Amino acid sequence: MSIPNLQSFGFEADYQAVYDLAYRYARDELYDLCPKMDNEDWFPEQQFRAMAEQGLIGVTIPQEYGGAGLDVLAQCFISEAVAYWNHSISAGMLASDNLCADNIVRNANADQKRQYLPGFCNGSTIGALGMTEPGAGSDALGSMATTARRDGDDYVLNGRKLFITNGPVADVLLVYVNTDIDKKQHGISAFIVEKTFPGFSVAQKLDKMGWRGSPTGELVFDDCRVPAGNLVGEENKGNVVMMSGLDVERVIAAFFCIGQAQRAFDLALEYTTQRKQFGKAIGEFQIIQGMLADMYADIEASRALTYQVGREIANIQQGEGGRGILHQRSAAALLFVARTLMRVLDQAVQIHGGMGFMRESEVNRLYRSGKVMEIGAGTTQIRQVIIASELLKAVG
Repeated sequence: MSIPNLQSFGFEADYQAVYDLAYRYARDELYDLCPKMDNEDWFPEQQFRAMAEQGLIGVTIPQEYGGAGLDVLAQCFISEAVAYWNHSISAGMLASDNLCADNIVRNANADQKRQYLPGFCNGSTIGALGMTEPGAGSDALGSMATTARRDGDDYVLNGRKLFITNGPVADVLLVYVNTDIDKKQHGISAFIVEKTFPGFSVAQKLDKMGWRGSPTGELVFDDCRVPAGNLVGEENKGNVVMMSGLDVERVIAAFFCIGQAQRAFDLALEYTTQRKQFGKAIGEFQIIQGMLADMYADIEASRALTYQVGREIANIQQGEGGRGILHQRSAAALLFVARTLMRVLDQAVQIHGGMGFMRESEVNRLYRSGKVMEIGAGTTQIRQVIIASELLKAVG
């Protein structure tokens, strides 16, 4: 693939420079890691932390803490570019840089920022977000069972978190817990938890069909003591912290999907020129040409929608997420692009025929990882509910 010309979409040259840097670094340093990551579910910790030297992590963190001080849109383009070459590492970057670090940037106090943000910039800290639980997925807030109670200068956390990306390797986690069960979603609080805090442990690393090499785990809080100073925002106001980040997460995830879809398309396109049947390259058959045309149109439509919503989300203000037009459009972007990704992946495997069904092929690896984008960051059905709810409010 040739690197997309972002200026043709109306973006400034600075964004192109960021994209180019991430694309070339991922191609040269991260792509060759994919087979081992997939086969062994191996997390390349050294290479992940080394991305700090290139300025590819901590990009939205202000310069005073060691970051690049860029906006979320730059983070979006990095996600797309890295996902093209190594989607599992890009997934880990999303969890660390956006779900954890960027939420700290947006919601933490000055002391918390000084303590935790420099580590994300120099590579010494990998982050994670702890929200989903065994019994609380789509109803993450209303059904949250993990609790925290104040005990002197600490809060004591008890409960479990499940399906946590980066959970087994994270140094710092932004964790949502229930501090007032009677208030349900209005009784949630957010805490910064270090992996060394007493009472915290990783119960298991989960075995996934895709996103292998991006470690996902179950976390346990067994009388885990967290300093009261690690409360992010106000007690019982964690829903505000969470909702401010979910819309941004969905947009970045949509960019991620575009990178993965583009890679699958490029592999399929190349294969149609190499694979011969009935005496000629399969790309000469009109039925294959039709499939390629559909894949191309799907990706370009996804890119147009996602790039526009990326513009809109870049300057989202604190407390603005979780409602209104940005809430609706971020859900729409990921709803559409995740579906597009699955269509493109399905057609790419189909074009590869028997080889596409072989686990060793790259397109197979991409296919196995695609489904999670219709599940994570709020399922397809939750995105539909968000969109419909906002539409009905507008006419109600």
